[in-house]
Order: sequence, then structure tokens, then C-alpha cells
Amino acid sequence: MKRVTLVRYAAKPDRAEENERLSRAVFDELKTQAPGGVSHALFRDGSEFLHLFVNFNDDDSSPVTELPTFKTFSRDIAARCDRAPETTRFALELVESYGFSFAPQGVAGRERAGAAA
Repeated sequence: MKRVTLVRYAAKPDRAEENERLSRAVFDELKTQAPGGVSHALFRDGSEFLHLFVNFNDDDSSPVTELPTFKTFSRDIAARCDRAPETTRFALELVESYGFSFAPQGVAGRERAGAAA
């Protein structure tokens, strides 16, 4: 079985930027560590956030949850939230997919890449 985890919550409006910054630190560390067989995405609509994590190899979330930046992100999540995180976990076999490896980095990611060029 493989792991698919969906986490949805709403940050306090005055802490949404902080939440995004802490989330991006996790992604920066993931890019550095480059664990194989996992995908992680962050979606945002105002102060609402949705995280999607997929481990294509194992029913295990530790490639993300054991990162120091994730532990920092998780430490005061309750204090940053208006609506507590709701986590849904699935142990599933991937049947088919399209575009997982081609997901865009988002506007902010492209802007940062352009600024570095």
C-alpha cells in the first residue's frame, strides 16, 4: 500500500503569510534532501491551505514529517489556525496518473526563479 495524505485548514488571517513561509521552508528542505518516490504540494486560497502528500513507495509519511523544518512548521500550528487541520489518510495503490512530475511551482516560485536568472 502507498500513502496519500490530505490536510486542510484555515490559518488566522494575520498569520497566513507566516504559515506559507514555514510551509515553503519544508519544500526547500525537501528539494535539498530529494527523497525518492514522494510528492508534496501546497495549495492556498486566502488564509485556507491544503497540503497533498503522496508516497508512491510506502505507507509512510516520514520523508516529510521527520524533516526539521516540518517539525518547526508543526510546532505551533494550532496557534496559527482559525480552523484546525483536518487530516485524511489513505493507503492506496496508484492505478494511473497524469502530470504529477509536471506540476508548476506556482507564480511565486516562477517569480523567484526569474529573479535569480
